[in-house]
Amino acid sequence: MDMKSVVVLAREMDQQTAQIGRALDQMRGVLMRNGMSDSLQSLSQLIANLTQLSRKVGRFEVELHNLKSLADIGQVVNSSLELDEVLCIVMDTIISLTGAERGFLMLRESSSHAMITRVARNWEQESLNETESVISRTVVQRVVNEGQPVVTTNAQEDPRFGGQESIIAHHLRSILCVPLKVRETLTGVIYADNRIRTGIFTDAERDLLMAFANQAAVAIENARLFDSVKRTLTEVTELKNLMDNVFASIASGVITADMQDKVLLCNRSAQRILGRTEDQIRGNPLNQLLSPISSALNQQMLSVRETDSNIVGQEFDLTLPERGEVCLSFNLSPLKDGMHATQGVAIVLDDLTEKKQLEARNRLFGRMVSPKVIEQIDPDHLQLGGKRSQITTLFADVRGFTSFSERVTPEQLVAILNRYLAAAADAILMQDGTLDKFMGDAVMGLFNAPLPQPDHVLRAARAAIGIRDAIRGLHEQLPQEFHLAFGVGIHYGDAVLGLIGTEKKFEYTAIGDSVNTAKRIQENAPANVILISADAYAQVADWVTVRAVDPVIAKGKAQPLQVYELLAVR
Repeated sequence: MDMKSVVVLAREMDQQTAQIGRALDQMRGVLMRNGMSDSLQSLSQLIANLTQLSRKVGRFEVELHNLKSLADIGQVVNSSLELDEVLCIVMDTIISLTGAERGFLMLRESSSHAMITRVARNWEQESLNETESVISRTVVQRVVNEGQPVVTTNAQEDPRFGGQESIIAHHLRSILCVPLKVRETLTGVIYADNRIRTGIFTDAERDLLMAFANQAAVAIENARLFDSVKRTLTEVTELKNLMDNVFASIASGVITADMQDKVLLCNRSAQRILGRTEDQIRGNPLNQLLSPISSALNQQMLSVRETDSNIVGQEFDLTLPERGEVCLSFNLSPLKDGMHATQGVAIVLDDLTEKKQLEARNRLFGRMVSPKVIEQIDPDHLQLGGKRSQITTLFADVRGFTSFSERVTPEQLVAILNRYLAAAADAILMQDGTLDKFMGDAVMGLFNAPLPQPDHVLRAARAAIGIRDAIRGLHEQLPQEFHLAFGVGIHYGDAVLGLIGTEKKFEYTAIGDSVNTAKRIQENAPANVILISADAYAQVADWVTVRAVDPVIAKGKAQPLQVYELLAVR
């Protein structure tokens, strides 16, 4: 039996009591006519007591039903922590309790403090659209301002609200509005109305709705808190996933260790650098993982913990069982918690092994090509093939090397040869020439290749004088028995320049008759003499001092070659 049924039953009991009263009035007349006044008085008192008792029973039954409804409602609204579900349950319960046509639940926004309708429902438990959701904002604002419930049996005639446009225009009649409070703080309002009937809301409905509002406010606040926690948890989870992805994708290895130097976390890069799996790293002591450098690393980690400062760029060469010889860079920082207390050490690892190897190769390449040339070469645009160009070719070789090799050990031979070749190579590189190749006891240098050099013939001449001076300086350092002579040939002309070979193995070189001519001139140069072709001399005549010599008979040439001995460069 719902509350309305109880009210109807109480009214029926009042009607029955009235009928009994009328019947007793008739009996009273009969008794008076028969002279039975005492019996009449007793009967009248019985009627009065019966009427009073009936009304008390009715009120008691209504209150008992309301209390039971509140207990049931408390279980219902607290059965869920999903905010939208709780709001719908609250609204449907309000309409059921009060007999309202419509119900609205409004909550205060934390930022603007405005009252926003969160749920609007009708007696059929259907959500209302915007056109059906017109309410009396005056009544709502009154409840918000005073924090007290408002009930009107007929808003059209209520002097408090009768003049309001919304009430008149939308024919609002019975209105009941109560505040939602949590710890005496107003968090929203419950608004119920009936646009057709008047007088359906009484003080009993007001008190019942106020009692329910106290429970509903707590349930709504719990649901809001739960919703906030869910959103925060979702954000934290998304942030953690993002951090995990970032942590995992960092190119540098990252390892964190506690105060006992036991590994707490490591990313994929650290696993790759150390050549171990996560299970082999996490939970194990750093000393065990990096045993070859444990002593030095322990000192660094102790310093980080004691001084609370960073250590950057510590490089160690070590041998790892899974990778062999490697070069690693260590950056160490204090690992702090939310209270900024040091809980261990964070280590960032960078694998410098490949970088060191590339640097070594570049140094080797730098011995063959001038650094200035290297800076201007774009390796992304190098490709196999040749291009015709005017170049100057220089050949220099060590004279008397064959007989010298018969007098010394192989180790001494290689050591002395390297001294002479290095002197020649350095002189070529000093003039930004390109070391094409070493051929036994000879060296070949190119100028105007691979980059243009307008004064390339003059550069070759200066390189030849540099070789002569370097050999003289070498003779001052070496014993007499290690003194060897040299011969240099220089020629200017066309050649095809480019990368010759395959994609896997190629070299930059020059091919053409001018290259062969330079080699033939060098082969005919006497000991410690620099010969320059007539074509090359024509390019630098104003800057060099030469001496005319007899033409040379070059192998493969039909005519003798006119050459000059280069004496100096101005």
